[in-house]
Amino acid sequence: MELIIRNVTNQPIYDQIYSQIKSQIIAGQLRPGEALPSIRSLAKDLKISVITTMRAYDELEAQGLIDTVAGKGCFVAEKNLDLIREQQLRELESHLSAAAGLARSCGLSRRELEEMLVVLLEEE
Repeated sequence: MELIIRNVTNQPIYDQIYSQIKSQIIAGQLRPGEALPSIRSLAKDLKISVITTMRAYDELEAQGLIDTVAGKGCFVAEKNLDLIREQQLRELESHLSAAAGLARSCGLSRRELEEMLVVLLEEE
């Protein structure tokens, strides 16, 4: 599992970990039943606090993405990934709707908005 922590962003470190692991689970890079690194091991590898790592894992567990088994560790949950993807698509639709409204209020054409989206997608 590869995680990249950026200190130049306003996104908290625990949220960066949470978001990246969530993305890997949804993309199928981390499969149901697969063990995650221990909290201490991940904290050591990333050179961050155990508390920060624990918070990220707690968020993942609260969302039903991972399960914690006492004495054994944390594992990717056997959750319906289609449901998670559907939730993300609804959130994306909401953001795009807000962006479209803002674009209209700025007088942006459809073509200009599409070009802006293409540029943003290529930045990653």
